[in-house]
Amino acid sequence: MDPVAMKIFDPRQHALHLQVLWIRVCTILALVALWEFAARSGVFYEGVIPPTWAVIVALVQELMAKDFYVDLGLTVFAATAGFIAGSLIALVLGILLGLRPFGRRVFEPFVTALGGTPKVIFLPIIFLVFGLGIESKIAKASLSAFFPVVLSTTSAFVQIPKIFLLTGRSFNLSTWQMFSKVYLPAMANPVLTSLRLAMSMSIIGVLSAEIANSQGGLGFRLIRYADQFRIASVYADAILIFATAAFMNFALSLLQGFLGRRGQKTTAAERAADKAALAATSGA
Repeated sequence: MDPVAMKIFDPRQHALHLQVLWIRVCTILALVALWEFAARSGVFYEGVIPPTWAVIVALVQELMAKDFYVDLGLTVFAATAGFIAGSLIALVLGILLGLRPFGRRVFEPFVTALGGTPKVIFLPIIFLVFGLGIESKIAKASLSAFFPVVLSTTSAFVQIPKIFLLTGRSFNLSTWQMFSKVYLPAMANPVLTSLRLAMSMSIIGVLSAEIANSQGGLGFRLIRYADQFRIASVYADAILIFATAAFMNFALSLLQGFLGRRGQKTTAAERAADKAALAATSGA
């Protein structure tokens, strides 16, 4: 039997997955029960912690509202566009800083300092430059996604083992071959991990911009319900925002796994080709 198939259908792994799933379900049920107890105990004001059924009703009403999907699309589009733009710029700049030690010594302290600064302080400037439309939400998402990726890319580039670089140069690899066969494989894991963090940060960036000043999006709905003291709807929107962020991160993790498997297959194929070439050379 195929070893890969045996690994996929391993009964022990299947039992472990079921156990993990069962614990997760029990955790959710326990949290719901704790919430209901807190709502009915009288310790908290009913408006602050509404009963579970009220949140469920508000959740269903949100899902049935047509304008909810318009706002959902605005938030997802702004977060995705900002994530892509900010990550691409960060990858290029991170690689440049990794390639140029002098430039890294000059600019890395500034990037690190700005990376640790709360990005919400830039919102007034972003609104002044880009206006109150979706452009400002994309800009805020790009700014939030930029710093995790650029810092991780620079750090990953610097930490590439010197033996890898010496080996690539000893084979007289071109610049593109050094990137594709040495730099990128060595940087893949930390960079992909930083991209998942950047996705979360871009969602937070869009929501903060929508809450601060917007006429659409999930953040706008959240602050509108809070102003109207519709607390059950606030919790319902918070649940939907959490589900949206979880889905986007899950999609990115699937892409990360696909790229990882593809990279492994490519590496295996290259090794097989190298062995075949070596055998042909030896036979000649």
